[in-house]
Amino acid sequence: MPVLKSSLRLKMLFAGVVVLFSSAGAALATDQNDDLIRVFMNHARVLKLDRAVAKVIIGNSDVADATVADSKTIVLTGRSFGTTNIVLLDSTGNAILDDRVLVSIDEGNTVRVFRQTERSVYSCTPNCEKNSTPSGSAASPSAAAAPATSMAQ
Repeated sequence: MPVLKSSLRLKMLFAGVVVLFSSAGAALATDQNDDLIRVFMNHARVLKLDRAVAKVIIGNSDVADATVADSKTIVLTGRSFGTTNIVLLDSTGNAILDDRVLVSIDEGNTVRVFRQTERSVYSCTPNCEKNSTPSGSAASPSAAAAPATSMAQ
């Protein structure tokens, strides 16, 4: 068996460590995405539970809202683009659910209009209506506060 130089052995060891951490990072990213509830903006999603809920906590109620339909059914509604979290507790204070919520736009029936740095998103089902401006976009504040306008197809 040939003797490897110490620098070559160090490089091989470093490469092995990088591969090990890369695969661990990929597994961690997969685990984080498993606890993600996706909801479209201005749409509702029903969450059926196996235990009765006593308390519902939403991290940012501007992003999503939760309504108790009955003791084992929660209706989650997307309010604006972004992420938040939802925590559901039972009567003894134990967590039934503690997940992240991603609110996004239904990409299937949308049209985007770009005018220099301003971006407008229109939902077209069946007529095109302007959605509220996504948070973090470069649109002017007056455009975000404007009421929904309609575009004929």
